Amino acid sequence: MRYAVLGTGDVGRTLGGRLAELGHEVTLGSRTKDNPVALEWARSAGAGARAGTFAEAASSAEAVVVAVGGRVALAALEAAGAANLDGKVVVDVSNPMVFEEGEVRLSPVESDSVGEQIQRAFPHARVVKTLNTVNCKVMVDPALVPGEHQVFVCGEDAGAKEQVRGMLGEFGWPPHRVLDLGGIRSARSVEMLLPLWLDLFRHLGHAEFNLEVRRGR
Repeated sequence: MRYAVLGTGDVGRTLGGRLAELGHEVTLGSRTKDNPVALEWARSAGAGARAGTFAEAASSAEAVVVAVGGRVALAALEAAGAANLDGKVVVDVSNPMVFEEGEVRLSPVESDSVGEQIQRAFPHARVVKTLNTVNCKVMVDPALVPGEHQVFVCGEDAGAKEQVRGMLGEFGWPPHRVLDLGGIRSARSVEMLLPLWLDLFRHLGHAEFNLEVRRGR
């Protein structure tokens, strides 16, 4: 597969690096062509790794991973170009964090989500929300956390969700631990897990944890 990963932070570099290790062609996208972090990543991530602008990354990709902050996700995708997203799977792993007076809050929250905003802004893209409920290291190596913990997928397109399930499987998430919550509106609930995640992080002192959903008989 040819992936565009938009974002040069820890999440983007971790996801892009793992996809490159798995043999995929990956372009790490940023606002500028000469982004030093992206260029260094491309030099160290192997033969299939490249760096480019958001538009360059998306134009050659079969799937686009949104790994920027949720508040700037729309701007990054607008820079990537609607024509470069049409018909493609867009994997949104972002969270809508806002930092105010030393506190983290969500915007949007409850009545909307970043996943829905992306789908409205780019109606011909096939948006799937996933992986935003775990740390980036756990995203690509779920064995870091023991047990039958899960990740979620949300989106309108069944084929797109199946493709994302395949990517998650390559990362090590078995099918029975990928829970389909339905349409993109469900992105609201998984984005609203962020405050709980932050409280657990403060309580546990590290980010290698996840939630496990168990059914009653």
